[in-house]
Amino acid sequence: MKLLLFILLIPLVVNANPVYKKHCAECHGIDRLGNTGPALLPENLSRLRKDKANIVIKQGSIATQMPAFGDKISDAQIQTLVDYIYTPLPEIPTMGMKEIKATHVIHHPIDSLPDKPIFTADPLNLFLVVELGDHHATVLDGDKLEPIHRFKTRFALHGGPKYSSDGRFVYLASRDGWISKFDMYNLKTVAEIRAGINTRNLAVSADNKYVMVGNYLPHSLVILDARNLSPVKVIEAKDSLGKSSRISAVYVAPPRHSFIAAMKDIKEVWEIPYSDKANSLPVYLGPMHDYRQDSGEYSLIDTREFPIRRIKLDGFLDDFFFDKNYLHLIGAARDGVKGQVINMIIGRKIAEIDLPGMPHLGSGITWDYQDIPVLATPNLKEGIVSVIDMRTWKTIKKIKTLGPGFFMRSHENSKYAWVDVFFGPNKDAVHIIDKQTLEIVKTMRPTKGKTSAHVEFDRYGKYALLSIWDMDGELVIYDAATLKEIKRIPMHKPSGKYNVYNKTRLSSGTSH
Repeated sequence: MKLLLFILLIPLVVNANPVYKKHCAECHGIDRLGNTGPALLPENLSRLRKDKANIVIKQGSIATQMPAFGDKISDAQIQTLVDYIYTPLPEIPTMGMKEIKATHVIHHPIDSLPDKPIFTADPLNLFLVVELGDHHATVLDGDKLEPIHRFKTRFALHGGPKYSSDGRFVYLASRDGWISKFDMYNLKTVAEIRAGINTRNLAVSADNKYVMVGNYLPHSLVILDARNLSPVKVIEAKDSLGKSSRISAVYVAPPRHSFIAAMKDIKEVWEIPYSDKANSLPVYLGPMHDYRQDSGEYSLIDTREFPIRRIKLDGFLDDFFFDKNYLHLIGAARDGVKGQVINMIIGRKIAEIDLPGMPHLGSGITWDYQDIPVLATPNLKEGIVSVIDMRTWKTIKKIKTLGPGFFMRSHENSKYAWVDVFFGPNKDAVHIIDKQTLEIVKTMRPTKGKTSAHVEFDRYGKYALLSIWDMDGELVIYDAATLKEIKRIPMHKPSGKYNVYNKTRLSSGTSH
């Protein structure tokens, strides 16, 4: 059985292009099925023309952290790489319900674990700090600012850990499809399962019953039982004509009692209810829809067997974000010019936003500026932060920065928003923006020459924690009011720092 499973999940590796082996296999996998980088297969490259792929290999891609190889390999070698990655594999391994079930492991039955923390720290002011450098995670006390526990994770966590509503459990997704459930009270991994081959991210239902996993490969959404990660359903990501798609991202919309998934290769957003409470939500379905025929203009969601409400779009979505009430979805594509605002009740675009380049909407935050609700987001291609009026969807201001940024964060109790630069010669810089003047009031360089990234706040907004994104990196902790450095904690390429309270209480200063 173990040998059969190995054959199913680890396909036979064909004789790879030698240039690919040397320069690409570490990130994209020797079998092209993905590693820290995405899979490189014709099925996953449908939106990238061959001539554009040639340019990306030569010049790199800021939006994906893909380095440039034009100074390392010849034009002829680059063309052989393009031809190689657009060549279909002899066989792509399947990952259906049978294969997923075969990977399921229960490490510690939940009933065998105490339901109270084994430590004295405030369980709502804990951080989970992901250390990408050696594939570990650290549980950090947000009051004492000291590590409590460190544990090994699956390789290359991706998409951000997600907590249960009480903060006891955290769910982790790795790029190669492994989903892990970790008990923050007992500091133990409870269960694991492999839900994909190349996974984008996961979401947890607000009622703590389900986990939904979005995959690049295979093109699927996988629903898991949140209690022990046993598989419930596999949903193929296809449009009505049978065209399949990678999943750009999947998030939960708590007030709507549903999961929202954006398709990367078809122009649709899907809403999938997970609770009967979704029946109280009015949804405009029109004369033809996925559920049933009704008289009248509005219908109610039927949650039997996770039906799909398909919302047609004008363009693709690579990233998206919700307003505070989850009434509007704001999305953008890497190859687009305008952002789209989709009203979730009527199920259509109601506005466009001026978001040039590639805004990192997954890192967008909101606050009230002069009594106006605003959305602010950094940009992966341009050195700007866009501030958008969420009533009119017009741009209030474009704040110029020292370069493209990845993460922007704040807290309800802080007057400042922090945004890193991350890309380019000023990658060691981080800007502090006054949320009421929309001016940069301070620019810091915590460690000269090393990338500053991903600020997060503790539950009270008292401390701001910043990552030095390096193998010999650190967690740098600041007083969020005075902006003075408090202490540093050595870590191996720390990335995201996920505060239990802010994530579970849906703080407007961070992502969910």
